[in-house]
Amino acid sequence: ESLPGRTVDETLEMKIMQALGKARDSAGDIAEEHFADTNPAVVMAESGARGSMLNLTQMAGCVGQQAVRGERINRGYEDRTLSHFEPHDLSADAHGFVEHSYREGLGPKEFFFHAMGGREGLVDTAVRTSKSGYLQRRLINALSELETQYDGTVRDTGDNIVQFEFGEDGTSPVEVSSAHEDPAVDVESIADRVLDAEFDTDTELEQFLGERTEPTNLSEHADDWWMAQSDD
Repeated sequence: ESLPGRTVDETLEMKIMQALGKARDSAGDIAEEHFADTNPAVVMAESGARGSMLNLTQMAGCVGQQAVRGERINRGYEDRTLSHFEPHDLSADAHGFVEHSYREGLGPKEFFFHAMGGREGLVDTAVRTSKSGYLQRRLINALSELETQYDGTVRDTGDNIVQFEFGEDGTSPVEVSSAHEDPAVDVESIADRVLDAEFDTDTELEQFLGERTEPTNLSEHADDWWMAQSDD
């Protein structure tokens, strides 16, 4: 049966992606058992200097599934991704799963699929960089005449007050940084103070906040739902 809100084909693709993801993780766990703590790549990943254990998994264990737009690779020839495969082939290697590691080297078909996934990353990075850079440039030009005075107000070059208090709460972004173990600004106390000033009674505050439930990702609970349906 299909998952709620999904077609049968989409459900099948989701289950295949989950299975292939577990296969890559298992290969990584096996490879990780043979890594020494003094391994330069392990030291680099665990220290946070660069990379992660996923990169080590791909180097020594298995590169894993290549994706385009968040899905397995489906584009190519009619009813198949490459001319090397049979039409309507749903197998892992026919839709971009790379079973070799970078150390072993990729096969021709694996290399082709890997290039498809890598190209999407390059284009996405280039587009995001240009958009965010232009947005930053416009913000800098728009706010270039504003400055914070010693009395805490924000004024322009004509000494006109734009804000009576910087950021409307006087909080310095530098002091709120999560990098500080003991930040100088207690954000929770500021939020409580603002809420207490805004609402007269606890009932109004509870109605405003409401009972919030944590959002769930359907794919994370797909296995549980699938097993429940199988039992029925």
